Formats: sequence, structure tokens, C-alpha cells
Amino acid sequence: MSYLLFLDESGHDHKTMPYEVHGGIALHVSQVWRFVQAMRGAEQEAFGAELHQFGGEIKGHKLLDKDRFRWAQQEEPMPDVARRLHAKGFLQSKTDKRAPRREEFTAYGQACLFMADRLFDLMEAHSAKIFAIAIPRGTKSPSSAQQADFLRKDFVFLLERYFYMLDETKEAGLLIMDEIENTADRRFVRCLERYFTSTQAGRSRASAVVPSPFFVASEMTYPVQAADVAIYCINLGFRLPERGMDAETRLREDRTYMSYGITMVSDLYTART
Repeated sequence: MSYLLFLDESGHDHKTMPYEVHGGIALHVSQVWRFVQAMRGAEQEAFGAELHQFGGEIKGHKLLDKDRFRWAQQEEPMPDVARRLHAKGFLQSKTDKRAPRREEFTAYGQACLFMADRLFDLMEAHSAKIFAIAIPRGTKSPSSAQQADFLRKDFVFLLERYFYMLDETKEAGLLIMDEIENTADRRFVRCLERYFTSTQAGRSRASAVVPSPFFVASEMTYPVQAADVAIYCINLGFRLPERGMDAETRLREDRTYMSYGITMVSDLYTART
């Protein structure tokens, strides 16, 4: 048996988010299908439909955008049936080429917050483990081609924490990644393979972590969508002030969750001290 670590990223455009965060959720293979079914059910319960029917998917910045909170707070919480009806109307409005009505904005905002809360409940219910590494926004990689061939330290720390969990549970682990762009994905795979074959720590950790990742489309993979929401919340609401992770948070808007699988890396290539 094994674990699957579904990975995503947040803040990689270095624009509005306080950090660049890489990480995701690890699910035991025995829980993956149950988790997918539960996510699909929660999506129906929240929106009255599956978002892919309207060209969308579950993403942190879509569920927890400030507008969603503002819309949700326009009215008292709607009964479930009314929320689903009007949230689906909001989604359908684009196809109908009309502006959403006020109650549809309200229902959609409440549905988004409902879905975000339910996702963390489902992660806990299916024994998901969250792993994440943050680096300051704007941190640049070195221009040296030689250093660029090495796996960045934030990924090394991420793999280290994943390995520790696998070693403790005596399980093997796979990496499931959101595909980005073929050239970038191939470059990452080369760095990953070099780490697992050319470093002592990498060779040791290859005994538990399969060095070859699998790439999937996030819109087709519910656990990657869940990872996106988890990483987004960590970026906006989880802080480790003792490690210099002290950017302003959205404490009144985003729930945050403690995990020993989350840490901060202030630089990417200097040796550990």
C-alpha cells in the first residue's frame, strides 16, 4: 500500500500573495476514491451542480476571494435548498448571458465558503496530511545554469517531510503534480531525478518516495483541487513568526490549520545551518 501526495502551488506569479507556497495533501490509496466521491458530493451540496459543467473547478482563490465573503454577508445564511438553487442560477447566468441577481450573488458566496469549510472537514475525515513549504514573495533563483540544475531547497524540505511520514508509517509514496507546461515540467523532473540519484539524502529517500512524479490536469483531479485550497489558505492565514513568516493574514476570513508538515524557507540554495 502507499500514499499519494497531490501537489500544487500558490503565489508563484509573485504578484498579490504574500508568499510562494508549494505543497499539498497526502492521502492513503485506500482513501483516495472515497475522498473523491465525498468531494463530488460536497460540491453538489454546496452549488447544486458540479463546477466543471460550467467550465470551472474548485480553487482557493475562487472560493475565498474577498468578494465571496462580501456576497455571502449580504443576507442571512440561506436554507440549503435555496442556496443550491440560486448558486446554480449564478453559474448558469453566464450561459444565459444575463447578470446574476442579488440572491444569486449571495447564494454563490455562501456556497463557496460552505465548500471551503467542508473541504477541510473531508481532509480530516479521510486522514489527509498537509505538507507545505513557503518562501518569501519575489525570491529569485540564481542565474547560474549549474545551480538551476539542482532541486530548490523548498522542494528538498518538502520531500524530507514527506519521507519522514512515509518512514514512520512504513509505506511508499507517489508524487501527483498539477501539470503546468511541458518544458517547465520536464525541467523539474530532471532536477528531481538528479536529487534522487546524485545526493546521499535523495538516494536514501528514494527507498520510500518514488522519484518519478505523475502529472495530471487539476480540473480532472479532485484531490489536486483540494490541495490548491489548502495551499491558498496557508499562504493567506498560516504563519510561523519564529521563522520570519510574519506577513499580514486574513484571520477573520480564512480558517487556518496547524501541521508539522509546514515550514518556511527564507532562501533557496545556501547550505543548511
